[in-house]
Amino acid sequence: MIEARRYLAGCLILGGLLLVVPACATTGVSRVQEVRKDVVYSCNCGPQCQCNSVSTEAGKCACGKALKWGHVLKVEGNDALLCQCEEGCRCAGLAPNDPTQCTCGNAVKRVHLDGTGIHFCNCGGSCMCNTVSDRAEQCKCGMELKKVD
Repeated sequence: MIEARRYLAGCLILGGLLLVVPACATTGVSRVQEVRKDVVYSCNCGPQCQCNSVSTEAGKCACGKALKWGHVLKVEGNDALLCQCEEGCRCAGLAPNDPTQCTCGNAVKRVHLDGTGIHFCNCGGSCMCNTVSDRAEQCKCGMELKKVD
């Protein structure tokens, strides 16, 4: 009888551990952060500002203010259309009835990528791959990323 109780107690402890370990893994305690390939930081000084500071990393613009986080919704020619809502946002794209807004309701920001040193996917017309990088590499669609000097 004592052996059965010990066996049952051991099973309960082991079962409890099996419940705790997956919970830690799903909360990100030991999970590696996913690297996003659609994030661009840009000047947010307003329409009067012409510095066109754009980067794939956080920092300061030529005006001295902090660059604002955004994610690429679409690339049109050498311009990227960005959603600049909360950092980490993954909204679906442009609002179907208003292309000046993203699906989360925020205004879309247009940034020019020429001369910024950023490589981007432009697989034709209006590209929806949304891939940007600070170096030459392949886009998720398989094409080489383009850089406009």
